[in-house]
Amino acid sequence: MSKLHEYPVSVQWNGGREGAGSVTADRTGIRNELRVPPEFGGQDPAGTNPEELLASAVAACYSITFGIIAANRKLPLAGLDVKAVGLVEEQGPNIVYRKVTIHPNVRLTPDATDEHVKMAEEMAHKADGYCIITNAVRDKVEIVVEPTVARA
Repeated sequence: MSKLHEYPVSVQWNGGREGAGSVTADRTGIRNELRVPPEFGGQDPAGTNPEELLASAVAACYSITFGIIAANRKLPLAGLDVKAVGLVEEQGPNIVYRKVTIHPNVRLTPDATDEHVKMAEEMAHKADGYCIITNAVRDKVEIVVEPTVARA
């Protein structure tokens, strides 16, 4: 039997391109300021935007997924830092989110074996396949993983 999980958010917005607003995760109360990014005519860069939020969601989901897999596989993980870059193409009135490139920096403990390094590299390339967010956007947005794996 399947389970359904809801993740409600609330958005308040006032104005047009120069407007301001916020998005709040209803369950946690975490709030982020929203603005139109300057490249799309926004005047105030003092908030995030949907383009950054999508890249953030991909990076966060990837990180959590990698961490869970690493723990399950008993990988000697010292730390994981992930950067993601969203690529949006604008052609006149057509604006399309094309790609998110994920740059995981996997740090293994000093006692990690060569086999652990190989396993971490394989996992780094496969973790996005188990991520809810990347799977939700994969048919529309290209997902690229460019990992770095090293012993701490």
